[in-house]
Amino acid sequence: MINVYDLLPPGRLASMLWTVGTSLLHSGVVINGKEYAYGGHDKRGMTGVYWTKPKAEPPGGTFKCEILHGFTVSPQAEIDRIIKEASEVFLGTSYNLLTKNCNHFTAYLCERLTGRPGPGWLNRAASIGVALPCVVPKEWIAPPDFDTADGELLDDDEHNNSHEGSRMLGDTDTSHQRYSFDNGAAELTDDEWDSEEERRRGGSGKGKGKTAPVRDTSGRIVPPADRAPTTKAKKSCDCS
Repeated sequence: MINVYDLLPPGRLASMLWTVGTSLLHSGVVINGKEYAYGGHDKRGMTGVYWTKPKAEPPGGTFKCEILHGFTVSPQAEIDRIIKEASEVFLGTSYNLLTKNCNHFTAYLCERLTGRPGPGWLNRAASIGVALPCVVPKEWIAPPDFDTADGELLDDDEHNNSHEGSRMLGDTDTSHQRYSFDNGAAELTDDEWDSEEERRRGGSGKGKGKTAPVRDTSGRIVPPADRAPTTKAKKSCDCS
């Protein structure tokens, strides 16, 4: 299953581009209850692949549709190996809005799992941007930039072990959190949005100041929806 999100603010331009099939889109691949996607960051040697709950809208994004792309009969161990391999190919510092973005990752992962790449129209705006960089509106290449929290980093084992504990620490909404596929040290943090409206706009989250913009390999600012989670400092917790 592929989930698709429109990264342009709702309005006449977004509706027109969606109708003609040239929207600026974000996508993720749903596998066994997790939605895998790719984004950029500035942490050298760290993957840009992460997972969220299915249909968790990225900052500034609006869910548009889901696509039943295909099935795989591979055992779970083989699926895990393929995702791990993809995480090594799609590093956060390799992200490029036009040539190596979340939709390129979707196409790659779908092809590895089903033998067929994701739909080409997902990346049509980027393809036009590569072919006609001087005549394409800026909004087709990158949506308006907003400040945003970097996201949360969690590996699979720690997420499973800390999920129940996180409930006791507070009532933080986890529906939009992102978890890196990296196996490095990480934990769930308690960042949250001041409101749902702030999350939709790509706001900075409670207690967060302005952060330096993340840029892709061509120097373009990576939009909040396509920023992958990065390692955060460990927090001590006395749960006794």
